[in-house]
Amino acid sequence: MTTRPFSACSAITFDGYKRLLQPSIETEFTNLSKERADEEAIRVFAENLRQLLLGAPLGQKRVMGIDPGFRTGCKVVCLDAQGNLLHHEAIFPHPPVNHRAQATIHVQQMLSDYHIEAIAIGNGTASRETKEFVDDALKEMKQTESAPAVFVVSEDGASVYSASKVARDEFPDEDVTVRGAVSIGRRLMDPLAELVKIDPKSIGVGQYQHDVDQTMLKHSLDQTVESCVNLVGVNLNTASQHLLTYVSGLGPVLAQNIVDYRKANGAFTSRAQLKKVPRLGPAAYQQCAGFLRIPNAKNPLDNSAVHPESYGVVEQMAKDCHCTVSDLISQPDKRAQIDIHRYVTSEIGLPTLTDIMRELEKPGRDPREQIEEFEFDSSVQTIDDLHEGMELPGIVTNITNFGAFVDIGVHQDGLVHVSQLADRYVTDPTQVVRLHQHVRVRVIGVDLRRQRISLSMKGMNKK
Repeated sequence: MTTRPFSACSAITFDGYKRLLQPSIETEFTNLSKERADEEAIRVFAENLRQLLLGAPLGQKRVMGIDPGFRTGCKVVCLDAQGNLLHHEAIFPHPPVNHRAQATIHVQQMLSDYHIEAIAIGNGTASRETKEFVDDALKEMKQTESAPAVFVVSEDGASVYSASKVARDEFPDEDVTVRGAVSIGRRLMDPLAELVKIDPKSIGVGQYQHDVDQTMLKHSLDQTVESCVNLVGVNLNTASQHLLTYVSGLGPVLAQNIVDYRKANGAFTSRAQLKKVPRLGPAAYQQCAGFLRIPNAKNPLDNSAVHPESYGVVEQMAKDCHCTVSDLISQPDKRAQIDIHRYVTSEIGLPTLTDIMRELEKPGRDPREQIEEFEFDSSVQTIDDLHEGMELPGIVTNITNFGAFVDIGVHQDGLVHVSQLADRYVTDPTQVVRLHQHVRVRVIGVDLRRQRISLSMKGMNKK
């Protein structure tokens, strides 16, 4: 038996490492790094989407939605308090047509005819110019009541919605420009109800969303949307089929069945009526009932997060306090008499009872913040108007791991690098800012050639 020389064995070992082992190790580490990067990018995207969906709603008001434009004009729609389209037309207050006086008369007439309570203007091309035009039109009106509030609304994804099947089903006889303006108006009323109709990847938040694992991304975003919908709750009598789809326990078929039942039988007056909806069985009812709200229902608990399974214990509390459930909700002194430990059973524990008492304090409370009006600096219109040291108001439009992008009204978002977000060390930008937050920023750099704006928030937003 012969043995190989040591040098020959070493050569074979080295060759095996170079051809087989090293590429395998490199591939494994590359895949692990890619997986970690995907997870972080998806986390950032999901958090941004959550903040966007939970944006402050105006509520059920009569709204005028305006999709601004220069050459093609501004598309104007008037919506009722439920978001139904009442009227639409195009106006041309800007160059090259420049029919400003005529457009002013038309806007004033629509405001009067449809009793408009708020105006939503898209933040795209001609947004600043349209905002100034609307402000001038409001000043010229002789009103006995206060003028409607004016809001600038993000129109990211509006064009995607306007060409989608959902929009075609809602407005089969309307042009895509009208659908886009409707989406802008509805976003002001309820961002959550409108944005769930759009593919999250088209909304314009997050980073690297087209490079990550698409299956993992879709799963994460679907979970985020469902979580937001269930957190806020859904008005059973006004929710669209698309919004109802995201309620726990429901799917496209059951959501459509609810809408069809509502059309055939009128508005729901109690949660118990859900049991009459075709194919909505006990299991689905148990999962979805607590997330569906019925304002002005005979039973006030139907407009709360209290699940029908717990109605009995609330009614027993009211009976023990010698009052009605409505009294229990409206009178804090009645609730103060309740010792929840007395109502603990094998089915209802102390945490559930604590949640019930919290809900009775403010039934149907919307966890989202109140909407606020916002004004850009009127002296700044384009990037050429900027110079270092300027302090300006802005709106956060996107958040990434390396910082936040802020709209300061010059058609080009500026970047607040993570190192410029606060006077302290920041590891996660979401700890300092949130989407659509109103902030003050300082200009620290303007690159006209590359159209880049560098901003700082250090020392600017102390409370």
